[in-house]
Amino acid sequence: MEFTTSENLQLITQSVRDFAEKHIRPHVMEWDESQQFPKDLFHQMGEHGFLGVLVPEEYGGAGLGYFEYISVVSEIAKVCGSIGLSVAAHNSLCTGHIMYFGNEEQKKKYLPKLATGKWIGAWGLTEPNTGSDAMNMKCVAKRDGNDWVINGTKCWITHGNSSDAMVVIARTGDVRDSHGMTAFVVERGTPGLSAGKKENKLGMRASETTEVIFDNCRIPSENMLGKEGEGFIQAMKVLDGGRISIASLALGIAKGAYEASIKYSKERHQFDKPISHFQGIAFKIADMKSQIEAAEILTLQAADMKNRGEKMTKEAAMAKYYASEVAVKVSTDAVQIFGGYGYTKDFPVEKFYRDSKLCTIGEGTSEIQKLVIAREVLKH
Repeated sequence: MEFTTSENLQLITQSVRDFAEKHIRPHVMEWDESQQFPKDLFHQMGEHGFLGVLVPEEYGGAGLGYFEYISVVSEIAKVCGSIGLSVAAHNSLCTGHIMYFGNEEQKKKYLPKLATGKWIGAWGLTEPNTGSDAMNMKCVAKRDGNDWVINGTKCWITHGNSSDAMVVIARTGDVRDSHGMTAFVVERGTPGLSAGKKENKLGMRASETTEVIFDNCRIPSENMLGKEGEGFIQAMKVLDGGRISIASLALGIAKGAYEASIKYSKERHQFDKPISHFQGIAFKIADMKSQIEAAEILTLQAADMKNRGEKMTKEAAMAKYYASEVAVKVSTDAVQIFGGYGYTKDFPVEKFYRDSKLCTIGEGTSEIQKLVIAREVLKH
């Protein structure tokens, strides 16, 4: 495998890095402490093309590929995991679902607003009674004339309160029938659509997570994405790309914790020399570097296959599983390297530590990734 770095990719990486340093880093702890979702920042990121990375230019997007997308998400996550998570969810879930499965009219209606940051997107699959068991969903959509009426609750929805458009997967057939679910676009302000409880989270606190409630929520038939009964199949394909997103997010968090550890280990002196000179610290840093590079190669491999239109279910699951576990390991070791200071909010690694854990849970737990990998390997 050979992944070359183009001049264009280097320019994009530097652009994202500069933006994150100027507009995100000064506010990281303020947003984290207050659990504030900075909508104005997202409108700014839309103007820079960060919210429509993969969307074709004809629909207002940047028209780039997955290598560039990895760079955008990971560079932002190096500074703030919360903002990285929201950028990933907006790009790959809501916007991605409409881009891959919407008809031409739907693409022209929604993608330009989402890709430019005028609108913020959300995506609803998970319910209170269905974590990994998505086919057991209770949120139901029923036909009524030329409309669909949705009733039920979704939970753990990124931007559930602040979104302008949400792709929701609802049951239109029998429970546990993979062809018994359908995807719809629901716009902000639709009667019967409301946000419920906002979650008070361990990490990723500036990325808004809420319940979404549908109470006789009526939408027109033209808001259906694809055909009736295709929603679950669409969602699984969307999640393949979403796993590259979370791998990129985890990669950024791990790199942020690693870079902070390198800097601190050279500046912190004990017994009259930098702590980086001690083998106990140096070996931790060696492990960090090795694991991060392995995670990056897995992520780039999945991205390369996605760019070429190849099936990458196994590769995306491996990247997501390994990178997310590495993010937790690296950020844990970073706190250890910082010692007591690492346990305080005056230094960045305690936030990387808190943010990293979500990567092993969201968009399919580590256990689900191992199940996906095993199924793909053993079916041949």
